[in-house]
Amino acid sequence: MTAPSVPGSTTEDRFNEVLALIQSAKQQAMQAVNTQLIELYWQVGAYISRKLEKAEWGDSVVSQLAEHLAQTQPGLRGFTRSNLFRMRQFYEAYHAEEKVAPLVRQLSWSHNLIIFSQSKRPEEREFYVRLAVQEKWSKRELERQFKAALFERSVTQPAKASAVLRHTHPEALNVFRDAYMLEFLDLPSDHGETDLHKGLLARLKDFLIELGRDFCFVGSERPLQVGGRDFALDLLFFHRGLNCLVAIELKVGRFEPEYLGKLNFYLEALDRDERKPHENPAIGVLLCASKDDEVVEYALNRSLSPALIAEYQVQLPDKQLLQAKLHEFYALNVAQGEEY
Repeated sequence: MTAPSVPGSTTEDRFNEVLALIQSAKQQAMQAVNTQLIELYWQVGAYISRKLEKAEWGDSVVSQLAEHLAQTQPGLRGFTRSNLFRMRQFYEAYHAEEKVAPLVRQLSWSHNLIIFSQSKRPEEREFYVRLAVQEKWSKRELERQFKAALFERSVTQPAKASAVLRHTHPEALNVFRDAYMLEFLDLPSDHGETDLHKGLLARLKDFLIELGRDFCFVGSERPLQVGGRDFALDLLFFHRGLNCLVAIELKVGRFEPEYLGKLNFYLEALDRDERKPHENPAIGVLLCASKDDEVVEYALNRSLSPALIAEYQVQLPDKQLLQAKLHEFYALNVAQGEEY
C-alpha cells in the first residue's frame, strides 16, 4: 500500500524536519567531540607544565613523550613535540583566568592556537576569545580580524555615539565600531556611492559578518514617505540584541555636520511609521569614507537622536602603527594612574 502524500508538497518539503533533526544532532556531536578534545589538551598541557615547573622533566623528555605516543598510538594525531608544547602554553595562558577558561572549550583547537599565539596581552586574548565565541567566527574570519587589528582599534578608537544613544542604549557601544573594514569589496580609490552601495549588496554576507552576528538585513533603498514626499534610506537592518531597527546612510566623502540632520529625519520617520510597538527606537549610523573626530564630537553633542558616526576603510590598516598607538594608550593610562 502506498503512503498518502501531502497535497502541494515535494518529498524534500515533507522530510525537512527530519533532516533538520539529523543536522542538529551532527552539530551537537561535533561540539561534544571538540569539547572533549580541548579538555584533553588542557589536561595534557597541565601535566607537562607541572613536570617542567618542578624540574622533573626537561624539554628532551617532551620529545621522548611525542616519540613514544607516535610508536604506541600509530593512529593518534596532534601529539607532536611542537603541539605538546602548545598544549602547555595553552594551559599556562588560561589556567588562572576563571572567566575565560570555560570559553576556550567552546572554540576549536585551531581557533585557540590563533588567539594565544597572536595575542600580546591577556586582555587581548580575552577580547578575541569572547568575540570568537559570540560571533561564531570561522578560522578564516578570526585571522582576518587579527590582521584588521580589531582589538587595537576597539581600545584606541571607541565608537563615536551621541549622548542620547549612550544614555538609552549603553550596550550599543559594544555593538558598533568606530571603523568598519570593507577591503573585501575591492573598491578603487575613486569609487562613488553607487559603487559602494552595490558592492555591499553583492557581498552582503561579508558585510553582515563585519557588522556582527545579531544584525539582520531588512532592505536597500528603503522607501519612506513623509508629507506626500518620497525618500529612500540607503540600508536598513534589524539588531536582535538591541531589538531595534538600524539605519545606515552611506557617504563616500568626509563627514559633514549637515549629514546628521538627514539621518535624524530618517530615524523619526522609522520610529513613527515602521517601528513595532515592542521594539526600541531606531538607531542611525552614518558610514563615511573619513571623519574629523573633533567635528564629529561637536555634531553629536547636541544631537537628540540615537546616532553614531563611523568610517569605512577599503584597505586593512597598518597594524604596527595601531599597536604603537595602543602602547602609547596604555603608557598614558599608567602615567595618569601614578599621578592620581
